[in-house]
Amino acid sequence: MAIVHSTDQSFTTDTEKGLVLADFWAPWCGPCKMIAPVLEELDSELGETVKIVKVDVDENQETAGKFGVMSIPTLIVLKDGEVVDKVVGFQPKEALSELLAKHS
Repeated sequence: MAIVHSTDQSFTTDTEKGLVLADFWAPWCGPCKMIAPVLEELDSELGETVKIVKVDVDENQETAGKFGVMSIPTLIVLKDGEVVDKVVGFQPKEALSELLAKHS
């Protein structure tokens, strides 16, 4: 499954079913750029079981505010639309894999 670029308008629909990892980021954010290839790898490995959604906080402030995103990158794990976990800052692939495994 390809990584989905979500907006304020599409976020609820993009995250309502299954296990979703939502990445709140911005183009100017250094750690966000570092985590992008990690998310690409996770998507290629776990794409059948986990949907990865990216939300640009500059363009989608409503969604970022709704989830209390104060620092980026913030990664929120949702299961059937409900928040089940949240981490802030760069995470190595192994840490994200473990985070997702405990909710799958």
